[in-house]
Amino acid sequence: MKKVNNILIGILGFLAISCVNDDDFGVPNIETEDPVIPREKLTTFKAVKSLFEQAVNGGNGIAVIRDDIYIEGYVVSSDKGGNFFEELIIQNKIDDSSPDNDPRLGFKIDINQSSLSDTYQFGQKVLVKLQGLAVGESNGVVTIGSENGVNVGQIQASEYRDIVLRTNTIAEIQPKVVRIPELTQADENTLIQLDNMQLNRFELGATFASESFDEFDGLRLMESCNSGAQIIMQTSTFSDFKTLLVPQGNGSVIGIYSRDFRDDFSVLLPKSSSDLSFDNTARCDPLEFSCGIASSFGTGNLFFEDFESQRNNRPIEGNGWTNYIEVGTEAWEAWTSTSTAVNSSLGRSCRFQSGGSSDVSNIGWLITPEFDLDAQDGETLRFKTSSSRADSSFMEVFYADDWDGTEDGVTSATWQILSDAYVVKDSDSFVEWFTSGTVDLSCISGTIHVAFKYTGGGQDSFDGIYELDDISVDFVE
Repeated sequence: MKKVNNILIGILGFLAISCVNDDDFGVPNIETEDPVIPREKLTTFKAVKSLFEQAVNGGNGIAVIRDDIYIEGYVVSSDKGGNFFEELIIQNKIDDSSPDNDPRLGFKIDINQSSLSDTYQFGQKVLVKLQGLAVGESNGVVTIGSENGVNVGQIQASEYRDIVLRTNTIAEIQPKVVRIPELTQADENTLIQLDNMQLNRFELGATFASESFDEFDGLRLMESCNSGAQIIMQTSTFSDFKTLLVPQGNGSVIGIYSRDFRDDFSVLLPKSSSDLSFDNTARCDPLEFSCGIASSFGTGNLFFEDFESQRNNRPIEGNGWTNYIEVGTEAWEAWTSTSTAVNSSLGRSCRFQSGGSSDVSNIGWLITPEFDLDAQDGETLRFKTSSSRADSSFMEVFYADDWDGTEDGVTSATWQILSDAYVVKDSDSFVEWFTSGTVDLSCISGTIHVAFKYTGGGQDSFDGIYELDDISVDFVE
């Protein structure tokens, strides 16, 4: 009997030890003592990012850290909803109120381990042991991981707990409230909040990431009701909220500011569907007009422009055009490119380029001469567009029947979007030219002008290029 009791005691003791060891169950144990790191071994996010930038400038893809140093940060990602996988996103501050000179910065930590949120909670303060790790760029954002040749590799499951040291502090993270044109590369890998946002009207009714065309991620176009600026919201097809409908009103959206997998454009990564607080059921869509897409275009021509007579890198002029700068210093201009590696022009084309302008915002209008649609039948509009990494800038096509022909009257006229016209999207290939389709204008009467409007800015995330060519207004003779 005594032997049996001893066995029972041993079993109970084993179970007690097992219950204490939270590592077996993936539940954060915040009852342990905080790791103690001497202050002289702590460095800043800014210093680590500077090491990476120096390595890149020196022709190396990564910076390998040999010193026994640490950074202190806060976890702002969570893989509970499935939109983050084998990665932690940490930033150096819980808000933007700190008075020091180190701006709010963030890093991605690449770890070969799933369910990291079982160990590191959202808002948890961590210390990262950098000795022996590499800092480089992965999918367009600065990443910390293992040294893998000239690339950043994953920290292995057997070692990450000894590298990313958790503390007992769970902070309340305050997202940075910002406007899209204000976002820069420094905001990548940090938690941001965009207010007065809505899903683009052409994507209403879409789920987060379960449409037939969502191969790996759902890319949903979100737009600002204040400025019209746009950004892609990216949701994994492995997320547990992928089948939910994106809310159709407007409000705030919170997420990690990042880049898409191929580093083609900026994205916003929500942790869950609750990161969208669209409490306002009203929308801010512009006026739209549609006659549909015509089956063909007529042999008569009211207007044609291929920009071949324009001068390169000079504002578009002549042929009845009004090239109006509403905001900023840039205008629609002619350009020529024969490169096959990047987007080439169609001979000479027209483009709007805000990059390098130093302008916070650019809005430019290219407006056609007037067309009397009562003088003939079967009018249609055709054109081609392309983009060079639109970077949240965007282009729209309007018509108005009440513009007085003056620059002062542009913003007071009633412009309606020609919703049938296809304009290249940020997610489209930046090598190709896309046709608008044969846009039917025949159901409109009176005298109208057609306008091509660009909205962007000199900021890194808002400085894309749009190209335009082969504009034709035809009719049936």
